[in-house]
Amino acid sequence: MEAVIVILYLLPTLILFLYSCAQLSLVWNYWRRRQQESSPLRGTGALPAEDSVLEQSPLVTVQLPIYNERYVIERLIDAVAAFDYPKNRFEIQILDDSTDDTVSIVAQKVAHYQALGYQISQVRRPQREGFKAGALAYGLTLAQGEFVAIFDADFVPTPDFLQKTLPHFSDANVGVVQTRWGHLNESYSLMTQLQAFGLDGHFVVEQGGRNAGGHFINFNGTAGIWRKNCITDAGGWESNTLTEDLDLSYRAQVRGWRFVYLETLETPAELPVTMPALKSQQYRWMKGAAECARKNLWKVFQTSTIKLSTKIHAAFHLLNSGVFVAVLLMALLSLPTLIITHYLPEYGYMLGIFRYFQVSVVMLLAFYWTAHHRRKSPLELLWKLPVFLSVMLGLSLHNAIAVMEGYLGKKTPFVRTPKWGIVQKKDGWQQKKYLVKSLNALTVMELALAFYFVAGVALGLYWQSYQMLLLHLLLAFGYGFIGYFSVKHSLR
Repeated sequence: MEAVIVILYLLPTLILFLYSCAQLSLVWNYWRRRQQESSPLRGTGALPAEDSVLEQSPLVTVQLPIYNERYVIERLIDAVAAFDYPKNRFEIQILDDSTDDTVSIVAQKVAHYQALGYQISQVRRPQREGFKAGALAYGLTLAQGEFVAIFDADFVPTPDFLQKTLPHFSDANVGVVQTRWGHLNESYSLMTQLQAFGLDGHFVVEQGGRNAGGHFINFNGTAGIWRKNCITDAGGWESNTLTEDLDLSYRAQVRGWRFVYLETLETPAELPVTMPALKSQQYRWMKGAAECARKNLWKVFQTSTIKLSTKIHAAFHLLNSGVFVAVLLMALLSLPTLIITHYLPEYGYMLGIFRYFQVSVVMLLAFYWTAHHRRKSPLELLWKLPVFLSVMLGLSLHNAIAVMEGYLGKKTPFVRTPKWGIVQKKDGWQQKKYLVKSLNALTVMELALAFYFVAGVALGLYWQSYQMLLLHLLLAFGYGFIGYFSVKHSLR
């Protein structure tokens, strides 16, 4: 029995090592592309000058799917209306499924811009079926544009968005241009700083590395623009996963469409400022990714025209939310493994065999240094990385449940992440509508796990067994952080 426990502890460690190797390969792709771009021998490329594209001024539909966004919708509409693009060559669809006073706020804003000559409409569906995917699909039946730009309510696109993205569609095989997310309120709190830290890793290294290697990337649900024909050719928006963006991205790329990622074009957005809101977002992302893996991964491997390296990267991409299941299993078994190896030292050699997997930490350091070296000092990276990893460990129970529900096919409704227009430190959310609470059995379990890993720290110090001390410290802090703010933000 003891050997089984130790082996079960080591298996997820191996999974995490393989995942880190995949991340390191993206770092390699990213830097190789950067070197090619800076080389004086590099070709001029096939993109035309922006001015030549704008002379043609293709018709663009801008879709704004919203649901009860009273605090941020005016900011978004104003930003889109400020696009540096001919008024008669883009239309704005506000896909409004709201059930509160957002409806009247949007109506007033639409009337204002219609009077100024904008092609803008408030689209209200008879029934809210399919949530965001359903709204996008319904709007597409009314869209006149050759291209479709999509922005969630918490985003603020820059005036040159269309100027910077449309030139890339000169290649008829390009179906999507995705831009990098920025952060309107990164400095608001430690929680928003850590979210920005993690998202920057995705948008710089993961998106950039996959795109540089010619592998599949994903439209991130917002801050990007589609060729309308690409959406219809791939089968259109479907609502049978919680991440309709990832789903359609894979269906389109399996069909042979090429995606372009623009790291240099930033589209800023508002980060969730409460733990329940963050958990809601994480649940949707993690479960949706698992649902997309179940739906699309086999199709990727069945498609003979996709190269093997892209299939491997697609597997790591679609299954990456499953890392939280491995993390949770490793964490739960770490304390029994510590006890076993203390009282039965003959099992210690098994842990020794797998010590080299700790190089995963070095790989993660390379990953996040690549993502942040141009924006953050080495000192900031030094303290943010362990804190970020600790909080991600603390989310492992919550996210693992979401992932397993996705793999098992359990269906749950789409739950939006509340946005409150929180940008500056002085902005408060306590008196806002749409507050989410997470005082439930899961929060109790998270707090209990914090004490569980504190016990692991205590035993490690008492027995002078330091192999797992750092892991238990990170887990204790992470679960304590998640549990504490889940309670605090729910009570406020």
